[in-house]
Amino acid sequence: MSFLDVIWLLFIISAFSPLIQRRILESKRINTMRRIEASRGSRVIALIHRQETLSLFGFPLMRYIDIQDSEEIIRAIKMTDDSIPIDIILHTPGGLVLAAEQVAHALLNHPSRVTVFIPHYAMSGGALVAMSADEIAMDENAVLGPVDPQVGQFPAASIIQAVESKPIDKVDDETLILADISRKAIKQVRRCVETILAGKMPANEARKLARNLTGGIWTHDYPITLEEAREIGLPVSTGIPEDVFHFMTLFPQPAARRPSVQYVPLPYREPPPGKGKD
Repeated sequence: MSFLDVIWLLFIISAFSPLIQRRILESKRINTMRRIEASRGSRVIALIHRQETLSLFGFPLMRYIDIQDSEEIIRAIKMTDDSIPIDIILHTPGGLVLAAEQVAHALLNHPSRVTVFIPHYAMSGGALVAMSADEIAMDENAVLGPVDPQVGQFPAASIIQAVESKPIDKVDDETLILADISRKAIKQVRRCVETILAGKMPANEARKLARNLTGGIWTHDYPITLEEAREIGLPVSTGIPEDVFHFMTLFPQPAARRPSVQYVPLPYREPPPGKGKD
């Protein structure tokens, strides 16, 4: 075998290795989902957005809730009998309001119990999806986020506040148009949240919570903890199955970069032997 043949062989291996690894990961994910389904008697649907690597070139790709996600989830719900509960494993920074609302309404319309598992975070549109469930099961350190609309690169509530803080003749036409869009966006999302929460709490509490979540009283990345979610009336609980956390490990960050967090990947039930232990 010549040197050129070795180079071609290495090129072919490097080209197909990511594809093979991806297939193995997909198989592990499916097996873990089936294990959760067998233990809970449910249909498991995962909506996981992490930075993954494209299979050939190694470029990181950041994902968010889009129309393709909503189409796939709605298709999975339609393939599920009305008598079968649905479990959603949710890990997302948010995304398109249209897609998130479609998923939320589809889950609301499912007759059997819907549980959302949040091992780490569900922000923005992810929180909207979570609120549609009968139960939100969060890790003690997991967070939700506000669902206040964003218009362009700015929060809708901030655009309105900026316009209202100036005389109308001091505001340019483009900003006035953005303020008009912002008012409509807040009204639409607020109505959607009220509809989602209508059967989960009294109407006056649903209106108040919808106003707080959409009105810009927090920054868009404000972390709503488990305790605060309980205080504002969301149906949250703890007790996520261990298989859900195992499932999350099957969505690794790009391997090409140096990891910023490292630890011995073993559970410690007692102090390690050596110094510090009597």
